[in-house]
Amino acid sequence: MSLTSVSTHHPYSPAYVAGGLVFVSGALSIDPEGIAVEGRTEALDAAIDRMTDRLAVVGGKLSDVVKLTYFVTDLSLREEANRQFERLFAEPRPARTFVEVSALPYGATVEIDAVATATAPR
Repeated sequence: MSLTSVSTHHPYSPAYVAGGLVFVSGALSIDPEGIAVEGRTEALDAAIDRMTDRLAVVGGKLSDVVKLTYFVTDLSLREEANRQFERLFAEPRPARTFVEVSALPYGATVEIDAVATATAPR
């Protein structure tokens, strides 16, 4: 089995390729400068943007995603997340888990991790 780990300045891999899959570490609802993004839809979109950035490190794209896990500090974000999911993914959509947590780093309100297929050479 071929393993590829990509890391820049993190103590972990933002994205890790193993067994034909890409495992994307949790991406927070922060802007590129590391500041928590305010607003409900804005925070969800920021977390997707950070997750997509991490996926791109190994040549992946959003259409490669097969599973997402949303960690949120407010369970009422579920409807906005559902709308985001429908906007971003064509059917059949990836599997998804939605979990409320008590807190996230840096004051973020959303964190998203992903599993994607590694179909292209990385």
